[in-house]
Amino acid sequence: MIRIGQGFDMHRFEKGKALMLGGVHIPHEWGLQGHSDGDALLHAICDALLGALSLGDLGKFFSDTDARHKNRSSMEFVDEVYGKIQAQGYVLGNLDSTILTEKPKLAPYIEEMKSKIAQALSVDVDQISIKATRPESMGALGRDEGLAAMASVILLKKIPAQPSDAMLC
Repeated sequence: MIRIGQGFDMHRFEKGKALMLGGVHIPHEWGLQGHSDGDALLHAICDALLGALSLGDLGKFFSDTDARHKNRSSMEFVDEVYGKIQAQGYVLGNLDSTILTEKPKLAPYIEEMKSKIAQALSVDVDQISIKATRPESMGALGRDEGLAAMASVILLKKIPAQPSDAMLC
């Protein structure tokens, strides 16, 4: 059985906070506002994973009013969410994502993001796609007010191993 999910997240920039995207620290004068580390890409991925199995959204499991999640690494959210996915008998087929921001340029960091996310989801790096695009100076994102990320996933139901004919003899 195949399940498809999508996720979207958007955060304002905030001076003096570290910019985390895809579990990678990106040197920049602004970070992302958020109760946790504000990693919009990982938040979008979590929402896509949860949505594929109709489990709700990130806020259902990691409320931004819960002090336990204050400044928490979003990679921990990915670990917990993917544990829920695996507990239901599913694994990631592939992930496709896009980050929308005028600045900073993300190309130098994409391979590291892919590697960290692949490791967290126990898949090969070629199952992870991350793209970045610019809003071309349009709207709030084009004015450098924030950043947005979207993600789509395909989940595959694990098929239990069947005994081989040799084992039956």
